[in-house]
Amino acid sequence: MQDRFYWINQPQQWSQNAGELKVVTDTGTDFWLKTWYGFERFSGHAFVTDVVGDFTFQVRVRAGFSALYDQAGIFYLADEQHWLKAGIEFNDGAPAIGSVLTLGQSDWATGIFSGDPADFWLRLSRKGDALRLQYSADGLTWPLLRLCHFPADQRGAVGVMCCTPERSGLEVCFSDVKLQPLLEKSLHDLS
Repeated sequence: MQDRFYWINQPQQWSQNAGELKVVTDTGTDFWLKTWYGFERFSGHAFVTDVVGDFTFQVRVRAGFSALYDQAGIFYLADEQHWLKAGIEFNDGAPAIGSVLTLGQSDWATGIFSGDPADFWLRLSRKGDALRLQYSADGLTWPLLRLCHFPADQRGAVGVMCCTPERSGLEVCFSDVKLQPLLEKSLHDLS
């Protein structure tokens, strides 16, 4: 990852070498705002870079999810009240693919991940006031995970995140990072 990335809630243990970012999560980390549980947390680890306008961001994630709410993936932030996180999260005894969109309050959508949850890819594209989130089990085929409205402010920060609300010690490796101009593909183009 490039030098223009910076930490939101820097973890105690992390390293960067040869295009890989390795992180070990701290205790009780999460991004969540109000919904259902009523609590607010903005303590998760996110390594982000500032972006303006439309873009596509892609990353490969490897981690050994094992405890409730272990999570790692993509993070997009306008401010502490407006953000999106997505990836694998350990939930109901199994790893699930999912996303949390926060526009004043958090929602949560999850589904079964048919690939190897210890090794997956994510792609986020911003086009105007819309976000397109895709995932991949092999880095080649990219099904849609979420399509949503996001406020049209053209400034934000995009990158990777990991959290362990119930413990510490999740080891995560982020690699194959690409930040590029918007990939102009039709909605159902899986490439």
